[in-house]
Amino acid sequence: MNFIESLMKFAEYIMTNWNQILTLLLEHLQLTFLSVGCAILIGVPLGILVCYVKKLHKPILNTANVIQAIPSMALLGFAIPLLGIGTVPAVAAVILYSLLPIIKNTYTGISNINPQTIEAAKGIGLTKFQILTKVQIPLALPVIMAGVRISSVTAVGLMTIAAFIGAGGLGFLVFSGIRTMNPYQILAGAIPACLLALTVDYVVANIEKLVTPISLQKVNNLSKESLLKSRKRQKLVVGASTLAVVCLMTTTAFGNMKTADKSISIGSKDYTEQSIVASMVAELIEAKTDIEVKRNLDLGGTQICFTALNSGDIDMYIEYSGTAYGDTLKYPPISDMNQVYETVKKDFKDQFDIEVLNQMGFNNTYALAVTQETAEKYNLKTISDLAKVGSQLTAGTSLEFLNRGDGLPGIEKIYGFKFKKSIGIDGSPKYTALVNKETEVTDAFSTDGLLKKLNLVVLEDDKNFFPPYYAIPIIRSETLKKYPEIKPLVEDLGTHLTNEIMMELNYRVDELQEKPEDVAKDFLMSIGLI
Repeated sequence: MNFIESLMKFAEYIMTNWNQILTLLLEHLQLTFLSVGCAILIGVPLGILVCYVKKLHKPILNTANVIQAIPSMALLGFAIPLLGIGTVPAVAAVILYSLLPIIKNTYTGISNINPQTIEAAKGIGLTKFQILTKVQIPLALPVIMAGVRISSVTAVGLMTIAAFIGAGGLGFLVFSGIRTMNPYQILAGAIPACLLALTVDYVVANIEKLVTPISLQKVNNLSKESLLKSRKRQKLVVGASTLAVVCLMTTTAFGNMKTADKSISIGSKDYTEQSIVASMVAELIEAKTDIEVKRNLDLGGTQICFTALNSGDIDMYIEYSGTAYGDTLKYPPISDMNQVYETVKKDFKDQFDIEVLNQMGFNNTYALAVTQETAEKYNLKTISDLAKVGSQLTAGTSLEFLNRGDGLPGIEKIYGFKFKKSIGIDGSPKYTALVNKETEVTDAFSTDGLLKKLNLVVLEDDKNFFPPYYAIPIIRSETLKKYPEIKPLVEDLGTHLTNEIMMELNYRVDELQEKPEDVAKDFLMSIGLI
């Protein structure tokens, strides 16, 4: 495909999905504005404080430095158990990252003011507060605003992590595009984010000039008339931007006030199948009951979803029996389907007050996959065949599979071999690495649409190592007690889903680039459930 064709396909994607892109852009702007605004309200007073209380200088700045050094996803991981999912932890994480430039620049700007200027202010009888507000802050404004400018632009990029925990924003398109190997979706999220960063930089630059005293600005011998015109233009930019943000915040606030009397929140993990099945459940509940469903899709891995369910941030999501048994309950993997299900059902109720509904009809168990070329080269049909040559091969697997007892460590132990090298790669990039011959083996789920798209060979688990991974809807007991009509609807849906059907539905999203919610609704209509 040449550049012109790619450009046309990208333009087609934008035209088809412009409404979603605009909505996510506005969400991104709102989250960024909220984060930077809070960071300014916290950072500027802290910067002033360390100027006056020298003992606090090192503790505060060192703490801000340490926070800045923590990886963003790690900080988000720490925040989720405390703050849940959604807007709050995302905004909190970006606020913390935005503090350092604001605190440091506020401190630098005030502390570098000429001491003679301060002495002169004291000489004319100004109080400490008057010196701060009438002398120090005005003189330090250029440096303070430089810190705010850095934080604002950085916050736009950082806010993409909001999508990882269901807070929305342009990161949703980026993560979804990576997951489905859709470059147009990635660009549809990345380009508006870049343009938004440039716009924010331009607006904050105008605010910086507007609030900085004229005597401190480099006017380059401008005439008084030109200077007045420049100030008028800056006021216009700042005023229009402020009005736009106020309108956005007001609209969002009123929108959030509209809540249904009967509502539940359904979550999902961050891959195609989860988005499809969660969308099916949501569509079915809304079609057959008067319950409104809030969709918190693509939240991340098992721990994020389960933590959100256990804390009440979501009411329901689709888990897998083997994951619940081994990863959540920490039992050693077994292959007995009924024992796994009954144990999970009992323990989830006893330990977490979570109800486990009937297993759905598809078993999305783990599998090891290789390309056709690798399978032919080493004559691979089973994992036992792989064990004979595993020491020559590199495995690129998801991080979760790399560290789980029912993942790579267990496989190597049961089949008695060790890969030459094991690399952790999450999402669809692990398939890209496989196709590009950077790795020879990857983990997969048996219903992955990308297996069909890339024509990969799934190796038979001839020692039956992998436990069953039947999809199991799990729901908070209090939610099910309040809305018992949900149970028969979801359990009926589960009887219609098989491995073959799920692989086909996943393929429609991963290869044909259909939206998960459209695929879900289309399937429900095709079998007469809605």
